[in-house]
Parts: sequence; C-alpha cells; structure tokens
Amino acid sequence: MAVSISAVVLLALIAFMLVKKGGLNAGHAVVCILLGFYLSSSSLAPTISQVTQNLVNLIGGIKF
Repeated sequence: MAVSISAVVLLALIAFMLVKKGGLNAGHAVVCILLGFYLSSSSLAPTISQVTQNLVNLIGGIKF
C-alpha cells in the first residue's frame, strides 16, 4: 500500500510540474493517465496497480 501512495504523490508532483511547464507530449500524457487511474476507482485501476507493483518489484530486484 505504501508503494501506491508514494506512486500517487510522485505522479501528482510530476503532473503538476508538467502542467506548469506547459508542453504536454506523449510521455507526459502517460504520466497524467496513470495518475488518473490511481485516483479513480475504475475497474482498470487494480490491474494498473498490479502492473506497477510488478515493475517496482522488478526494479527492486536488480543487483548492481
């Protein structure tokens, strides 16, 4: 659960900075869409949350 809350805060900050900057491209749109899914209670939100959790686990498992 802490990863989800951290992801929402991070995505909210990124979306805010992107709106302030003014230029919205495809990468920025993806960040805004992810933020929307986390903040909504749609049927796709659990799936996106699971994918994000899997990516976090994958990145966390990388040994340098």
